[in-house]
Amino acid sequence: MNLPDHNFLSAPLWIVTILHLVTLTVHFAAMNFIFGGTMVLLLSRLDAKWQQPAVKKYIRLLPTVMAGAVTFGVAPLLFLQLTYHRLVYSAAIVSGWFWLMIIVAAIVAYYFFYGAAFSADKAVKRLPAYLAVAVVGLLYVSFVYSSVFSMAERPILMGTLYLQTQSGWAINPDVGSYLYRWLHTIFGALMVGGFFVGLLGRDTPAVYETGRRAYLVGMVMAMLTGLVYLFMLGDFLLPFMRTSGIWIVTIAFFLSLGSIHFFFKKKFLPAGIMLFTSMFGMVAARHVLRLVRLDGMWDPSTIPVLPQWSVFALFLVFFLLAIGLVVYMLRLFFAGRR
Repeated sequence: MNLPDHNFLSAPLWIVTILHLVTLTVHFAAMNFIFGGTMVLLLSRLDAKWQQPAVKKYIRLLPTVMAGAVTFGVAPLLFLQLTYHRLVYSAAIVSGWFWLMIIVAAIVAYYFFYGAAFSADKAVKRLPAYLAVAVVGLLYVSFVYSSVFSMAERPILMGTLYLQTQSGWAINPDVGSYLYRWLHTIFGALMVGGFFVGLLGRDTPAVYETGRRAYLVGMVMAMLTGLVYLFMLGDFLLPFMRTSGIWIVTIAFFLSLGSIHFFFKKKFLPAGIMLFTSMFGMVAARHVLRLVRLDGMWDPSTIPVLPQWSVFALFLVFFLLAIGLVVYMLRLFFAGRR
C-alpha cells in the first residue's frame, strides 16, 4: 500500500508565509491584550483600582479575547508546520510533556479569567488572586513556546537531547539563546497591554496615566532586551545584518517610537495602526532570522508545491468571518448592550 504524500505545500511559499505572519501578529495582539493588560492592572498602584469602571470593563473582556487569541493562534501554528513540520514536531517530541502541559496551563488560565470576569462586581477581593494564577499559566505557555521554537532552529541540539533521553522531559538547555527573546516578548506584551489599558481608560485620568506609563516602560525594556538578544546572536549576527531583517527591525523600531507621540496625544487610531505594523515587522524579522539560523540545514523553498486553492479559499472566508464576528462582539460590548 502506498501512503499519501504529505511533504508538499498546498499553496506557493510566499502565500503561506504571508498568512503565517499576519495570523501570528493578530494572535500576538490578542495575547498581549490579555497577558500584558493583566500585568499592568496587577502591578499598578491605582487607588481603588478594582472599583474603577474602566478596570472592570477590561476584566470582563478577558475571557472573550482569550477565546479569540486561542482561535487565531491555531492558524499560524498550522502554517508553521506546513513549512517546518519536521523541525517543530521533533522539538515538540523532545519536550513532549512540557508541550502537552501547555493545554493544561491554557485551560487553567482561561478558567481563572472567567472567574475574574464573574467576580468583577461581586467578589472583588478574589480578583488579584484569579488574575495572578492566570498570568502564571500564560507565563508558562510563553516560556515553553520560546524554548521549543528556539530548539526547532537547532537540529543538532535536538538530536543530542533525544539521544540522551526519550522521556519527553528535556527542555532546551541553552537558556541564553532564547531568554532575552522571551523577555523581549514579555516586555512587548506589557507595552501593548499599556496601550489597551490607556484606550479603555481614556476618560479616566488615573487609568489612562497607568496605561501610558506601562506603554513607555514596556517599550524601553522591550527595546533593550531586543538589542541584547540581537547582539547575542553570535555567528548569526553578521548574516542577519546582510538580510532584509535588519531593515525590518529598524522600520518597526521607528514605528514604535512614532506611536508614542500619537498615544500621548490620545490619537489612538494612528497609534494603534503604527503599533500593529511594528508588531508585524518584529514577527517578519523573526521569520528572517529563522531562515538565517537554518541556512544549509532546512530550506522551505525546496518543498514541492501542489496547490489546493479550494482549501485556502475556505480558510480565507472563515478567517475574515471570524474577524468580522470579533469586531461585531466588541462593538456590542462597548455599546453597553447585554
